[in-house]
Amino acid sequence: MGFVFSKAMNDSLKGQQEFMRLQLERQLVLQNLMRERQAAMQIAWTREFLKYFGTFFGLSAVVLTAGAIKRKNPAVLLPILPLSFVFSYQYDMGYGTLLQRIKGEAENILDTQSTSLELPKGPLTFEDLEKFRVSQSKFFIEK
Repeated sequence: MGFVFSKAMNDSLKGQQEFMRLQLERQLVLQNLMRERQAAMQIAWTREFLKYFGTFFGLSAVVLTAGAIKRKNPAVLLPILPLSFVFSYQYDMGYGTLLQRIKGEAENILDTQSTSLELPKGPLTFEDLEKFRVSQSKFFIEK
């Protein structure tokens, strides 16, 4: 009798473990899909911003060049310098390799400088969360 009960418990435990593993896999897939969509939105936003900023940069360059020629003062062209840096950054972000370089640097930090990623006072624990929850709900009566 004990063997039958023990076998049923083992089968039930294995079923629960399989279900938990499946749930974890689903959560990981969902998180990865959400991350990919957020990254795609960021790239799309950058590309859209680049269209507007590129137009502004182009018009500014033409107007400033015309002003510099008309006034015979090359100092009028100075605002093109910082605008060109912003334009280059946005272009690299939207169409270049900036994201790959950022990813590579992030992987390097994770591999070689993991101590700089540690949270102050260490990782959060359940006890820390409970202390915070209780302190926030001091006005409510717990049953």
